[in-house]
Amino acid sequence: MIRNAIGSFLGLIAAAVAVWNPFRVWYDGRHGRDYRVEELFSGSGLTAGRPALLGSLLLPMLIAALVTLVAVLRRSRPLTALAGVVVLGVAVLWMVRQGQGGGGLSVNADGKGLGDGLASAFGAGALLLLAAAVMRGRRRRLRRRDVALEPLPAVPAGEPDPWEPADRP
Repeated sequence: MIRNAIGSFLGLIAAAVAVWNPFRVWYDGRHGRDYRVEELFSGSGLTAGRPALLGSLLLPMLIAALVTLVAVLRRSRPLTALAGVVVLGVAVLWMVRQGQGGGGLSVNADGKGLGDGLASAFGAGALLLLAAAVMRGRRRRLRRRDVALEPLPAVPAGEPDPWEPADRP
């Protein structure tokens, strides 16, 4: 029970960070909400256009947060891990597309280059995977056929079998 509580707590913190990170700087002063989610799957890389809020990177992060919420309510380790893979997948795919469009990625101390929004996306994804590892999950319920039955005691010779119908001679 303690493991489920700790895993649920970690998962909920990670979901909150995942939803928060599109509002932080990802690259060259642009926030995660400034990138279209469709651009992650196009071959042209990332463009400078501004999408609607739900058309940005916030959408997959919201979906991951909702999956995490369902996973916490159901105490499901696979769903928690799936949410972590979604968050990490979006961050990695964004890095690939940004590298294709810009000719590479850089980390600079002057505020240009990779930002803390991307770092928090990786942190949230890793924390979701850690939460899935910590959670114990649901216990499997035993079905009637899974329970081993004890053998019935042998009936002594000359005594009537108590399990035989009474109307038999």
